[in-house]
Amino acid sequence: MTQIFYPAQKKYLDSFRKNESKLRREMETFAIENKIPILDWHAADFIEKLIKINNPSRVLEIGTAIGYTTIRIAECLGKGSTIHTIEKSQDNIKIAKEYFNKSGLEKKIKLLEGDALSIMPQLNKKYDFIFLDADKEDYKKLFAYSMILLRKNGVIVVDNLLWYGFTASAKVPPKYAKSTKHIREFNKLFILQKNLDSMIIPIGDGIGLGVKK
Repeated sequence: MTQIFYPAQKKYLDSFRKNESKLRREMETFAIENKIPILDWHAADFIEKLIKINNPSRVLEIGTAIGYTTIRIAECLGKGSTIHTIEKSQDNIKIAKEYFNKSGLEKKIKLLEGDALSIMPQLNKKYDFIFLDADKEDYKKLFAYSMILLRKNGVIVVDNLLWYGFTASAKVPPKYAKSTKHIREFNKLFILQKNLDSMIIPIGDGIGLGVKK
């Protein structure tokens, strides 16, 4: 199992995609050509809808990569709202900054450079919406910090919870065995978290959605 949907279903859903902006297409092409993982566009569309519904003032993203999801979230934010995004890769940071400038949304975006495990304990204001998409082995710790930073009734979204379908597969290739183990353990923690109303949705690579009680 290396996918969540069968090809026919994926092709059908892809047929409904609307025309995207030049910058969005450029970033998606760049990510493919340089083998940089970015959020699946179905999942990104879903997050955009959540942002529009919730109208958050403060958003935290853990794992900027090249800024693809950052920009898509920033585009949906209301006047005076901001997104703080954390990234430790200097290569990614350089690219993300260039794309932020191209987007014209740099005033809504604050890039926090460094390891999220070091940065998050220093943050002292609550967030209305948190998006977690970072190193899988750190998910448990990052989630713990996220729950501290997330306000009551705030929304948290976590990517990759079906992990190419391997979390539900009896046979996992050795290359993915360790990461699959981490995500399976995290999924139990995410679903059983007492102060979170949570679920896992088969969008993209599997999206975890939770509302803090």
